[in-house]
Amino acid sequence: MKAECVACGAEMSVDQRPMRYQCACGGLLRIVHDFRHVDAERLKRVFDERRGMRHCLHASGVWRYKELIAPELPDREAVTRNEGNTGLYEPDAVREFAGGIRRLHLKAQSENPSGSFKDNGMAAAVSHGRWLGYDSFACTSTGNTSSSLSMYAAVMGMQSIALVPSSEVSPNKVLQTVGYGAQVLAFDGTYDDGIRWLQAQAEEQGYYVCNSVNPLRIEGQKSLIYELAQDLAWQLPDWIVLPGGALSNASALGQGLSDLYTIGFIDKLPRVAVVQAEGASPFHRMAAGASKRLVPEPKPSTRASALNIGNPPSWLKALRMLELTNGVTVAVSDAEIMEAKACIDRSGVGCEPASAAAVAGLRKLVREGVVARDETAACILTGSMLKDTDALREFHLEGKWNAPELRNPPRLIRL
Repeated sequence: MKAECVACGAEMSVDQRPMRYQCACGGLLRIVHDFRHVDAERLKRVFDERRGMRHCLHASGVWRYKELIAPELPDREAVTRNEGNTGLYEPDAVREFAGGIRRLHLKAQSENPSGSFKDNGMAAAVSHGRWLGYDSFACTSTGNTSSSLSMYAAVMGMQSIALVPSSEVSPNKVLQTVGYGAQVLAFDGTYDDGIRWLQAQAEEQGYYVCNSVNPLRIEGQKSLIYELAQDLAWQLPDWIVLPGGALSNASALGQGLSDLYTIGFIDKLPRVAVVQAEGASPFHRMAAGASKRLVPEPKPSTRASALNIGNPPSWLKALRMLELTNGVTVAVSDAEIMEAKACIDRSGVGCEPASAAAVAGLRKLVREGVVARDETAACILTGSMLKDTDALREFHLEGKWNAPELRNPPRLIRL
């Protein structure tokens, strides 16, 4: 497979050990495909046929699109847990909460097998690592990446190592990671500290790194936008809104949209909005200030633990995505996030706090007139509501967040 540096354009191979994640200049890599001879109409028919398959590789919501993700990867090396194939919902209550726009879809990546959007990217990353002959897979994580990696490593019968900050992470996610059999290494520090350590140690330790610095993670993750487009008969909404932590999803979205437009699957690009929590919003501050350089947040802090990242590795890729789609950024408070979460939960869809940032951000953009009420949007819900049950307890039992009309504590009765 060929890759190029997103910073300097240098080309290199990623089909041999040791795996390369960055260019000598420090820039991240992206996989380069030759789509000049791809027949979009033929592939649409192929993808539609595969959608009805069961119990085979192409039943996966990632490997359904294998020709656009990793055509060189032998099928025998591809690992799957039937990831993708997640629901698309249109609850009126959430649409009204978000400002009453004409149409709102919720793409529930929370329905992936490990409970988060990370599975789309992880399926491709671990498959590539196995193809290269690795047997130890590692990540730094606030919880969703580690639980996804540990699940796939268990499926392969291989070792996984997860570096997890010792505070400001959801216990549910850490316990899920432990349950799948990963070796969890807790440390005092932030996600960003863990990334730096892992990048310095990976080659010496023989680890295949499965964080978003890995370009194959992004390739698998871009299947999200392929599936959303196919869900909507290849007619995407005016806006796609998603939360931004490490910004891997924003990067993957940009790559996937570029692919679809270049090949001819879609005839126009939607606008994209990246939503960050106010306590961890270095990307929003950069974009709002029209800067081309990200200034890290040294002490990020937000109740939406999956967004608690002060130095997102994929910021340059995400910036290119904003430029491609005439996109915007927005920051929302923890209180706004938790109120949006309560509304999404009550709709029957449900999500973890970080996911709810997408709907909270859309609501703010509608109020500010950035998104018009006659436009359409899709919000990406990135994680299951059971990923963080402490958030449910705080909201409904302790009344910690100010939205009393949405609280639903149990009532004590006498039988």
